[in-house]
Amino acid sequence: MILNLLNTKMDIKETIIETHQGGIKIVQYNKPNKKNAIDAVMYKRVSRILNEAATDDSISVMVLTGTGDFYSSGNDFSNPPDSSTGNHLNILKDYINAFIMFPKILVAIVNGPAIGIAATTLALCDLVFASENSYFYTPFTKLGIVAEGCSTFTFPRILGERKALEMLLCNYRMPAAEALEYGFVNYIYKPEELQSKVWDKIVEVSKIPNYCVTATKKLLRDAVRGDLLQANDKEIDELNTIWLRNMNKSKI
Repeated sequence: MILNLLNTKMDIKETIIETHQGGIKIVQYNKPNKKNAIDAVMYKRVSRILNEAATDDSISVMVLTGTGDFYSSGNDFSNPPDSSTGNHLNILKDYINAFIMFPKILVAIVNGPAIGIAATTLALCDLVFASENSYFYTPFTKLGIVAEGCSTFTFPRILGERKALEMLLCNYRMPAAEALEYGFVNYIYKPEELQSKVWDKIVEVSKIPNYCVTATKKLLRDAVRGDLLQANDKEIDELNTIWLRNMNKSKI
């Protein structure tokens, strides 16, 4: 069975597209004119979708991907949240926690570059399929902020401490081939083959009995879930400190 997201009809007014294929829930970041940068409304929408899917017995697999030539360019700095969206850092924290707590299979189809939060949350997914033209870039220090998405915990575990430091401190841009070598992604494909070749594996995984999946994932994640939640708390606290410092400077 092959499914093809490229043939899915897109609603250009929706920045998050939700579709179903049997027991598979597909979520697409859909802001291609801004390289699928994620704003507060999109964060809240994806958090809600993940939390609802966690308890929906009809859903066995969640798939995240992007439209156009980017998976996501990360946070949308051009669209700052207003008072109606709540505190942006709390929204970001809830978004990351939704990844941490998701009990089912969480898959990312990385159809292009993944930057910032889009790259760090890949380490919280269970399977990552990537295009050969994708890359992974976390330029937090370059932007004057600190790492987020639990990357201070997950990156050293996956990449090793030295490569994690290179990415999180020195703004190293990791190409897809290297990400495969380090185990950051599971498979890479030619761009024109990505959407057609990943689905047989995803459909196969979706047929595994739900209880076996959730029980096994719980056994795997219970050992580190507390560490992940703590890492998220600490990173958000540091981001808040930087935000407050910048706010105070702007008033001088």
